[in-house]
Amino acid sequence: MTTSDFIVRGSREYTKATLALFCGGFATFALLYCVQPLLPQLAEFFAVSSASSSLALSLTTFGLAGGLLVSGALSESWGRKPVMATALVLACLLGLATALATDWHLLLVLRALLGIALSGLPALAMAYIGEEFDPASLPVAMGLYIGGTALGGLLGRLLTGVLSDLGGWPLALGGIATLGLLACLLFIWLLPPSRHFVAQPLSLPGLLGNFCQHLGNTDLRVLFFLSFLLMGSFVALFNYIGFYLSAEPFGLSGTLIGFLFLVYLFGIWSSNTAGKLVSRRGARPVLLGALTVMLTGALVCLLSWLAAIIVGLTLFTIGFFAAHAVASGLVGQRAGGARAQASALYLCAYYLGSSVLGYAMGWVWQHWGWQPLIGCLATALLLAIVRSRQL
Repeated sequence: MTTSDFIVRGSREYTKATLALFCGGFATFALLYCVQPLLPQLAEFFAVSSASSSLALSLTTFGLAGGLLVSGALSESWGRKPVMATALVLACLLGLATALATDWHLLLVLRALLGIALSGLPALAMAYIGEEFDPASLPVAMGLYIGGTALGGLLGRLLTGVLSDLGGWPLALGGIATLGLLACLLFIWLLPPSRHFVAQPLSLPGLLGNFCQHLGNTDLRVLFFLSFLLMGSFVALFNYIGFYLSAEPFGLSGTLIGFLFLVYLFGIWSSNTAGKLVSRRGARPVLLGALTVMLTGALVCLLSWLAAIIVGLTLFTIGFFAAHAVASGLVGQRAGGARAQASALYLCAYYLGSSVLGYAMGWVWQHWGWQPLIGCLATALLLAIVRSRQL
């Protein structure tokens, strides 16, 4: 393949591809995280504890983590765009179904199935970027995709806060699913077909061999562990900030708590900026800097002052999205072949972190409170800094 076969920054195809991936990331993460600001309402409506209410998110991310291993493998034979498009359509339909659920266990089943459906996009989108974009354009393209995920996470949380105050959590979930369906249609229309994808025969020994090859790569193992800690810490903080701020002395409403997720705008900026900094300064220094910013933000959230907590959330978000953009870009570079499976392993660890730490920190919150919760997150981030120095 020549350089002209790749999608190059500044071209019309680059604009279409990055916009499509932005829409795909937006739809995925709006559907995934729209329940997060609703957790206090779900806990009250279904008469469950705060830790149990987090299962509405944790089971979704758990289903997503497991599904990634299958969808990443299937896409090596079936192609990138068909699997991504099918996954998004199914996820949007399941999102609409959750709005009609009146039983807690049915809601959890639908959310778990939604996670499995969503697994068809994230790893494949990262693999598509790694295969189709010119290497010089790849860091910025990955940053734009991560920016789309940030915007999806932002609007998914922000709009659910507003819609839930207007018509309860069913209106909130239905509204987000409808918006996700519109973004899905744009994704299907705009994304150029793959040029560099080479189908592999669907062989179980071959798939297991690819997984073993990636797990034997020292750098990839470090990146997988980082993704577990990064996402677990991020989701845990935002899972329980709603409970913390809705109680005294803050007493914030669902709408105001939803507006706190405007800090995601800084995540969109930081993911794009990190991609550009990597090109100039290298990945490792940028990753370490992002993790340090994230740790600082967590510690600032210890202050019992709303303005300080907002600053802490902002720093935490800036650091998280920058670190995620750098680490996910490194996975494609260090994997060599079978990139979709490497991305799937990275994101499997990523969402396992969300499920495990997201739920476990609920136990810490219930039994010990806010300060011990932040202490646990700070410990996880210190461990992430130590491991990232081994890259």
